Amino acid sequence: MANSLLGVLSALPEELAHLSDRSGEQTVIGGLPFWRGRIAGRDAVFVETGPGKVNGGVATALLLDRFDCRALMLCGVAGGLDPALGVGDIVIGTNNLQHDLGLERETGFVAIQPGSRPSKGDDWVPGYPLSEALVMRLREALDGLVLDPLPDAVGAGRRAPGIHFGTIVTGDIFINSETTRRRLQDRFAAHAVEMEGGAVAQVARRWSADIPVVNVRCLSDLAGSDSHLDFRAFLPVAARYASLVAHRLAPVI
Repeated sequence: MANSLLGVLSALPEELAHLSDRSGEQTVIGGLPFWRGRIAGRDAVFVETGPGKVNGGVATALLLDRFDCRALMLCGVAGGLDPALGVGDIVIGTNNLQHDLGLERETGFVAIQPGSRPSKGDDWVPGYPLSEALVMRLREALDGLVLDPLPDAVGAGRRAPGIHFGTIVTGDIFINSETTRRRLQDRFAAHAVEMEGGAVAQVARRWSADIPVVNVRCLSDLAGSDSHLDFRAFLPVAARYASLVAHRLAPVI
């Protein structure tokens, strides 16, 4: 797939700022701006999706249908769920799933795979995992990469961000609750939460099981009670760190 046209998706302009200079030919479809360019020497189509699963799904369908992209990469920021991680750390999704689609029962909410019918015996366990071969290529591409220490202005200390692989969950909710952060981490053993990746993976899988979806996220906040404060302050810095990793991964997706 590394020779196919790569679709690059980010929800916010700050997340795309270090990925593309927007100098290529631009096309607006359904109110979404798409433009051609290159990332790490690879031909790509970039799109600013806007936040949320519907926006991410629409942009994905257009990348696949109108531009014939056959590999996808999301790049941006996310809230941290795993208490072992910190602001600035990078998470690369080995599995993308939607945490807010499912069944509401008396015993609580149960997330299910989009489109599945548990009552008919369908496999309802949510998730779109990457292949082991792709994960191996991604790990090899990042071998030796050391990120610069966080700026003093972040207030998180001068530690160098780590790079981690793990589950990323998606929902149409900005998490501003320590209770919800703990629930999502406990239920899915997830590293991060955001608002587009699970929907992008769903649409890509509908097209073909052979379309890789790589989700690169820098933790801009810890998805707790102060996440609305951390997010605004750290967004530009987090987007830059995510882009450094994305440039290393783009050639091997």
